[in-house]
Amino acid sequence: MTAQVIAVAEAKFGPIARQVNARLNHFIYSHCAVRVNEVPCVKCEVRFDTSTEASNRTQWYKGTEWVGCGETLGVSILPYMRNLLFLLAMTGVAFAENWPQWRGPGLDGVSKETGVPTQWSTTENVSWKLALPNRSGSTPIIWGEYIFLNVADSDNLEFWALDRANGKLRWKKPLGAGNFKINKHNMSSPSPVTDGKTIWVMTGTGVIKAFDFEGKEMWSRDVQKDYGKFGLNWGYGSSPLLYNGTLYVEVLHGMKTSDPSYLLRIDGKTGKTLHKVERWTDAKVEAPDAYTTPQLLEYGKATEIVISGGDYVTGHDPETLKELWRAKVLNPTNYAMNRIIASAVVKDGMIYACSRVKPMVALRAGGRGDITNTHVAWTTQNGPDVPTPVTDGKYLYVVNDRGIVFCFDAKSGAEIYSGQRIAKAIYSASPVLVDGKLYITNEEGLTTVMKAGPKFEVLAENKLDDYTLSSPAISEGQIFLRTAGTLYCIGQRKK
Repeated sequence: MTAQVIAVAEAKFGPIARQVNARLNHFIYSHCAVRVNEVPCVKCEVRFDTSTEASNRTQWYKGTEWVGCGETLGVSILPYMRNLLFLLAMTGVAFAENWPQWRGPGLDGVSKETGVPTQWSTTENVSWKLALPNRSGSTPIIWGEYIFLNVADSDNLEFWALDRANGKLRWKKPLGAGNFKINKHNMSSPSPVTDGKTIWVMTGTGVIKAFDFEGKEMWSRDVQKDYGKFGLNWGYGSSPLLYNGTLYVEVLHGMKTSDPSYLLRIDGKTGKTLHKVERWTDAKVEAPDAYTTPQLLEYGKATEIVISGGDYVTGHDPETLKELWRAKVLNPTNYAMNRIIASAVVKDGMIYACSRVKPMVALRAGGRGDITNTHVAWTTQNGPDVPTPVTDGKYLYVVNDRGIVFCFDAKSGAEIYSGQRIAKAIYSASPVLVDGKLYITNEEGLTTVMKAGPKFEVLAENKLDDYTLSSPAISEGQIFLRTAGTLYCIGQRKK
């Protein structure tokens, strides 16, 4: 996409475009993860600081130090970034994104794309579709010309790579036997994650494998063999978090085990455990169990890993996993069956932590130690159970299991609207926010498209008439919807 922008810009604007290209070439074509302040990198959209000398260097900011090649550009990057952003606007080329993990490029269910389809059926506006052997809660992962799927096929678990252009199978690799269905999901529920070079996939049986894009297995391990059997009442379903080349895997359990819950930091290149910490909880019976996914919290120059479940929300150092803070806010009545499914959402220095419907709690970032009584921004009794909420930082949208929609002011918690029903059904997939619209899919395969903002307005309803647990994925103008029997590619691709 960036090469397209530069080509169009050079054709239209000549010397200034070539100057911008020359000055920013290293930033554009490498993953510029300097992420402190004002301006987003046009390649990865990670924000970097334009006010410091470090912003003139091709370096990555990691924790508290700069790492990277350190090539000096020799001039202030800011005017060139301004010129490039101007060229982006003038050329009319929109950003196109990969969908590298369950909640998308920003880890929050939000896409910056535009022109995404709002109407489709099993035959209308379908670019292609692929038959699948079984249901899954796992979301498709898209990177460039590849789509990756965690797949359950009878007793077996498999990892599929598809050709994005037509949905044809490129390769598939075994992830092991031992698949089983429990309640509504099976052991293919965890979503894969990729950095564009390596793909990591985990199963509900505890197997983690890393592959390159050609299907070569780089490493494999079994977490249950290493640390004991999972003890969740409804089977393991958390997805790994990828940050700075390492995987963060949580195991929050207690219903069927006396073993402590724990958090792992795994080297993405080797699969070896770099750190393992126990996560203490006094939750009882089923309340220790959580099916959530770790979240990445970045504010100021700080980075933390947020874990939600077992009656607590905790923040951890990304290098050592040391617990930095905790809040006992998820189960004020000490309900013994308070397992948690919906993951926390992180945005603009706020943490929105879900429980079993009530309460949902908004926490302010920046605390240390016990922050239960110091960092709660607001609380509501109208939270979700299964679908994870979504926010653009201004409004927070919640969909409960019955299809009741709530909209809150993200900072104050004021209800903008509440109790608005969309199509009657059970809802498990998490909503996504794209181009000023919410896409909300229920278990019957119907996706409601709503207008985002302070007014409740349904724009469209689109039926696929098949059982659906997986959340939508958005990439380059297309929607990827996974039902029990089919993967649909909706709309035309916009590179």
